[in-house]
Amino acid sequence: MIPLPAGVVRQAKAAWIGKCEVTWNEYDLYAAGIGKTGAVANPKADAVSKPSHPYGAPDRGWGKDGMPAISITYQAARRYCEWLSHKTGRVYRLPTEAEWEAACRANDSEPGDIDAVAWHAGNAGGRTHPVGQKQANAWGIHDMLGNVWEWCLTKDAKGAVRGGSYRDAASAIGFRARAVYSPDWQSTDPQIPKSKWWLSDAPFVGFRVVHVE
Repeated sequence: MIPLPAGVVRQAKAAWIGKCEVTWNEYDLYAAGIGKTGAVANPKADAVSKPSHPYGAPDRGWGKDGMPAISITYQAARRYCEWLSHKTGRVYRLPTEAEWEAACRANDSEPGDIDAVAWHAGNAGGRTHPVGQKQANAWGIHDMLGNVWEWCLTKDAKGAVRGGSYRDAASAIGFRARAVYSPDWQSTDPQIPKSKWWLSDAPFVGFRVVHVE
């Protein structure tokens, strides 16, 4: 976790943002209900609602070890934070857009070589890659640009994703890159209503967490 400046933190004494995007190694502990036994900081942690079973392989066959969790809805990302908070006894949530952008900008430093810091359409080979392989920004944070779009909290409580992904051109990813949920992200989901947990057609969406005091 990397500390955030007090001036950009919303309603907290201090906050830290994840050095990397949340990986399947971490998310599956929640989604699959692994680790229910043994001492935990809060015994109610396993009572938090868990994701339904996805249709097909949410990792797209790209593998899970060290890979960013993908196809995650805004609700699922927030529920993961809720579970993690219960599990650890500490408060975790998604970053606000202001927090995310501050962490991405890292004192307004511009990436000198976009290939060195980001997976994008020109170098990713049409897929995600293990987190932390690209060069960190000035604050020591990896993959703020590219690899996967990252969910952020918004005032309308609908969420927005920031930064761009492996599918976007190098010129399209950046500090200001922003998108909101589109029905296309679940176009092949056979459920009515659509899943609250999985984005059947958005393997380019993931998230990272913020810890606050």
